[in-house]
Amino acid sequence: MELTPTQTKLSRRVLLAGSAAFIATPSLAINASSAETLITKVVDQINSIINSGKSESRMFNDFENVFAKFADVPIISASVVGPPWRSASNSQKRAFQKAFTRYMAVKYGRRFREWIGGKISVDRAEPWKSHFQVHTQAVMQGHAPFTVIFRVSGKSGKDLIFDMIIEGISLLKTEAVEVRATYDANGRDLGRTTKALQNIG
Repeated sequence: MELTPTQTKLSRRVLLAGSAAFIATPSLAINASSAETLITKVVDQINSIINSGKSESRMFNDFENVFAKFADVPIISASVVGPPWRSASNSQKRAFQKAFTRYMAVKYGRRFREWIGGKISVDRAEPWKSHFQVHTQAVMQGHAPFTVIFRVSGKSGKDLIFDMIIEGISLLKTEAVEVRATYDANGRDLGRTTKALQNIG
């Protein structure tokens, strides 16, 4: 059946509106509830790992899987490397992300191992800038409880962690300083920096 001019215009409007809604969905998907749901899953896995009784190396492997699954590794990598990231090739970026994921698992896995016998619990989620942050409370044996904040973004099309604040210290800012210092120490060469992170991890 041939459409009238009015029907054709209406169909185009519906199509454009539907396309716009589809494109906008990733950025609008995140909310306090979905951010809290994500962090509840992450916290459950961290609690399970730190109290699993596994060897250190196996715990690091588990933390690596958690980081790869729930963290926005491309966004974090771009942020900690800074301007040199823009000129890096895709293969260089992939290699760095893989090495950085392992490096983070080992570095923060050692920190989490100090919490064996303790527990992290989710407190609340709230807006933070254009994202959300979820407050959790960590309880360690022999220590006063302290706050760990997970910052969550939907920028990549799904809810992922892009920063973690432990006792007021930002993981993102800390690693930006560390990685850029490593970059400078390795002749401002991303490939050599990646190998340096591999040696650490």
